Amino acid sequence: MKKIVSLAVLAAISGVASAQSNVTLFGVIDEAARYVKNGDQHMYSLASGGMNTSRLGFRGVEDLGSGLKAGFWLESGINADSGTSSDGTRFFNRRSTVSLMGNFGEIRLGRDFTPTYTGYTDYDVFGDNGLASSSKFDISLGVSRDGQTGVSQYTNSGETRADNQVAYFLPTNLGGVYGRAAIAPGEGVAGKKYYGGRIGWAGGPADISVSYGQFQVTPVNGDDKYKTFDVGATYDFNVVKLFAYYTQSKLATQKIGTYSIGATAPIGVGLIRAQYTHANQSGTIGVGAVGTVGSNVDANDADQFALGYVYNLSKRTALYGTAAYVKNKGNGQFALASAPAQTPGGKSTGAEVGIRHSF
Repeated sequence: MKKIVSLAVLAAISGVASAQSNVTLFGVIDEAARYVKNGDQHMYSLASGGMNTSRLGFRGVEDLGSGLKAGFWLESGINADSGTSSDGTRFFNRRSTVSLMGNFGEIRLGRDFTPTYTGYTDYDVFGDNGLASSSKFDISLGVSRDGQTGVSQYTNSGETRADNQVAYFLPTNLGGVYGRAAIAPGEGVAGKKYYGGRIGWAGGPADISVSYGQFQVTPVNGDDKYKTFDVGATYDFNVVKLFAYYTQSKLATQKIGTYSIGATAPIGVGLIRAQYTHANQSGTIGVGAVGTVGSNVDANDADQFALGYVYNLSKRTALYGTAAYVKNKGNGQFALASAPAQTPGGKSTGAEVGIRHSF
């Protein structure tokens, strides 16, 4: 009888605990067979994250009562093709946050996306993934987004994510208005100090937002402020969904403005994706930046064309294919992938087919 009572008590306690909190294991495994030709060189490879970034994560929420909740989110990037971490310096490189949520909105602490990154990638048809990734166009300023390699002296500078971030999110009951503000102290490390914000409205088929951010980097011509401005919008006509954004980044005497126009169209259980992107550089390379100091970059622009198709085998599993082409002007060295090395003014063509499974 005592055993029965004990089991009943334990079951009751377990039921209360599960009603108050939950923890979820989640992830994405995405791999693609890829071909890229940069200039006269080409490469075949198996790449991770052609449609979505491969990852492994844990998240949970605890109900504290009276409309108040606490939550956490730990997420690690994975190179699915090799089984290695996508960041050799930290494990939970994608997100590591703790939150307090209520009618007031959400206060979130830790490493997370910056408002200026989501301010344009939310309007990117390809979501800044795979060969058609749009973040390739900011590397020219000497500032690389997290996960990129090559020419940047400011790798992991915070353009995509910021460490030590304190962010506030507006509540979700403001008639479609949404927004967030974030600040991150540098803690004595160049490239880590950041502040920014984003405000937008989503209602019915439309979504539009603007964002601005600034973070501190190693000085170029004595200027240590890297500034970014974004504006983006989508409109869903059901038969086709239109995407558009413009993002501009500036550091010292260099500036790059990128605009993109794209669309998706559902076909049965599949989705057609198409996008055109133009990158416009201006100014001169300053002291402390990557490249030949004093060189003018006004002519080093680029155009990217991308077309893709996603076939959903289920809610969690999809097959996809993407073809893309980058045409450089002047001495532009934009490329669909960092290898093989791109030549100044060279073209970049490529294609990939892959499978994405989420759990």
